[in-house]
Amino acid sequence: MRIRLDLAYDGTDFHGWAAQPGLRTVQGELSDALATVLRVPSVAVVCAGRTDAGVHARGQVVHADLDGLEPAAVEGLLRRLNGRLPADVRVRRVAAAPAGFDARFGALWRRYAYRIADTPAVVDPLTRGHVLAWPRSLDLDAMNAASAVLVGRHDFASFCKQREGATTIRTLLELSWARERSGLLVGTVRADAFCHSMVRSLVGCLIAVGEGRRPVAWAEDILRAEVRDPSVAVVHAHGLTLEEVAYPLDDELAARAEQTRARRVADE
Repeated sequence: MRIRLDLAYDGTDFHGWAAQPGLRTVQGELSDALATVLRVPSVAVVCAGRTDAGVHARGQVVHADLDGLEPAAVEGLLRRLNGRLPADVRVRRVAAAPAGFDARFGALWRRYAYRIADTPAVVDPLTRGHVLAWPRSLDLDAMNAASAVLVGRHDFASFCKQREGATTIRTLLELSWARERSGLLVGTVRADAFCHSMVRSLVGCLIAVGEGRRPVAWAEDILRAEVRDPSVAVVHAHGLTLEEVAYPLDDELAARAEQTRARRVADE
């Protein structure tokens, strides 16, 4: 049986999602918890988005294939897992996955939020692990103007840490900034997929525009160069949170996963 797990975690004390020998990771904790409660040697888990070290999640989605699990036992798995997991990881929902569901390849898009406190009045010590405290005020209009030219299907090589043989072409569906009533600046970034450090590099570029160090047109210049530019800072991970992953209707899941796999193979 394939199950879907909806997951939230505080990434502060994790070395990212992906399991690594000798390091504490979200994948490692979840796999160990599943293996313990199911009394099996190991359980492989696949996520929608592999978050980097220090990045948080409210809406991570995971699937796992479990042998011998009765449908009636799925509901009880939620309580048992949360009883075994550490406090900085919570499973919010467990359900039998519909036919064709794949947490990674079936996703339509992933949505992240990046939170910045750019005035002393907004800086809150209680949220310092989830909000970037920036020492200079940022121009919301300039950041949105620069963001607009980045939306669409582009080669984001200028904003990614490249892996050999992997494509950096992505479709950025949304990139916008808004101020909450509290004064907190929140960036919304939504795309079909992201390459390594892409969101934090985009934010670093836009902060430079927002504080007036660079003109609005600089963001497009960086994008068109399609070469990693050291002048674009990769901002701290702790301001970034994976908020939501969207999937098609159940009867379209298998086709979406097949389409995504085919495209990834072609791009690579």
